[in-house]
Amino acid sequence: MGLQQFERRLERLVEGVFAKAFRSGVQPVEIGRRLRREMDQHRSIGVRGTIVPNHFTVTLSPTDHANFQSFADSLTRDLADYAREHAREERYTFVGPVLVELTADAGMGAGQFFVSASIEEASGGGAVGSLVLADGRRIALGEEPVTIGRLPECELPLNDPNVSRRHAEVRRQGLDYVVVDLGSTNGTRVNGAGVRERRLADGDEISVGNTSLRFEAS
Repeated sequence: MGLQQFERRLERLVEGVFAKAFRSGVQPVEIGRRLRREMDQHRSIGVRGTIVPNHFTVTLSPTDHANFQSFADSLTRDLADYAREHAREERYTFVGPVLVELTADAGMGAGQFFVSASIEEASGGGAVGSLVLADGRRIALGEEPVTIGRLPECELPLNDPNVSRRHAEVRRQGLDYVVVDLGSTNGTRVNGAGVRERRLADGDEISVGNTSLRFEAS
């Protein structure tokens, strides 16, 4: 999507009915830029490449914290996406899922905020990643495999007649994730090519039936 587009999304969060309340308060885009700075300033070289913080705590004044509450979930989700996009552009690596939390501190004045960032490893110390659906939903990947199919007991159930009951599986394999076709009727494709098993790279598009999923290594 690009950082400029993410910044426009962050700016739109406070348009309309919220504009007056935020005239002298913290702007979401300011927080996004501070996250980016924290990542740049605290990067380090590891065996997986350039590693950057993935856990961010944003401390706000009680007034700003209250103003954000009506759309806090959207805000933290967009800020996490902003961090992932910056990491993608700079080829940074996360060692755990990206998480943004908002807290309040009575010692902070309106318009002030502080961001603390840390590197927090994923459970088991393995690869991290997620599957992103076309509607923006994000399925976090962990130690346990994620089965994709029509059955409701699948970790990712899909209402797609061209998807088999248990169609494919995404599983952790060492420092990577792989997608494995489970003998589906219509096959599994990665970036348009049919596969039985394939190591996934950041940005790969997985197609099952008429459904497309994007793999993100974050």
